[in-house]
Amino acid sequence: MIVNEPAIVVEQLSRSFRNVKAVDALSFAVRRGELFGLVGPDGAGKTTILRMLAGVLRPDGGDALLNGKSVVRDPEGVKHEIAYMSQRFGLYTDLTVIENINFYADLYLVPRHERPARLERLFAFSNLGPFQNRLAGALSGGMKQKLGLCCALIHQPSILLLDEPTFGVDPVSRRDLWLIIHDMVGQGTTVVVSTAYMDEAERFDRVALVYRGRLQAIDAPQTLQQNLRGEILVVRAANVRQAREIAMGISGVRSAAVLGEAVHVNVDSAAALTPVIEAHLRRAGVDVREVTAAAPSMEDVFIEFMGAAEDNRHE
Repeated sequence: MIVNEPAIVVEQLSRSFRNVKAVDALSFAVRRGELFGLVGPDGAGKTTILRMLAGVLRPDGGDALLNGKSVVRDPEGVKHEIAYMSQRFGLYTDLTVIENINFYADLYLVPRHERPARLERLFAFSNLGPFQNRLAGALSGGMKQKLGLCCALIHQPSILLLDEPTFGVDPVSRRDLWLIIHDMVGQGTTVVVSTAYMDEAERFDRVALVYRGRLQAIDAPQTLQQNLRGEILVVRAANVRQAREIAMGISGVRSAAVLGEAVHVNVDSAAALTPVIEAHLRRAGVDVREVTAAAPSMEDVFIEFMGAAEDNRHE
């Protein structure tokens, strides 16, 4: 294994379920020690991609190499290179925290004499030490996710695959999980994380934007934001859905989407369109609170690529 080679190389990876193309000829590479994100909405194919990378789902076409081992030719060999944490990680609710971790240590054949030091480190960054004798079934959702990470990391894998690890987790636990992930990357672990949360996309070294099983873009989040075509206006109004419909009919508006309590409008020129949009909305009786220019978010970036993908699909 050459150190400078990517940790993961994906080549034309594909998978279908009946008539649905879940993953469509996907190709990308992940560098060693990189925090890499698979970002997209539910149903984009993220879980299917990770399951194929983990060697638990066979591709219909293409291949992926993890530390040089093929998911097609040697799926069992791949499993020794990685830790994979699915959305429903297999914790045993009738075992304690420490019993769960020791169970996974046994599965991964972690030598007994190495376990105390590894446990000390895992408890240090997960803060699960005081709860090691608590049943896993009695833990909160966030603590269960942290326990899942500890179980996945007990054999010190060089590649970590995480499928939406912060889904449904409270804000404090979500922050703690990201601290753990960044700590692992800082120690040289290659980490691939899937998420549907666009605000998390900015945490990654690079992101792959996935929609309908296809790769729409791949780059550093900051680069994707800087290269977004058009400019962003944020419209705050009493009825955001009505405001979006009106904005979409104005010349010079590229796209408009409701994000939270505002409408993000991608326009050719923010300076020229700000008074035009505000005037249209007020004439239609919309209570406009403000229309301001803003830097593009990753949500804005994804909306742009998603719209382009839909246009190409209909053509």
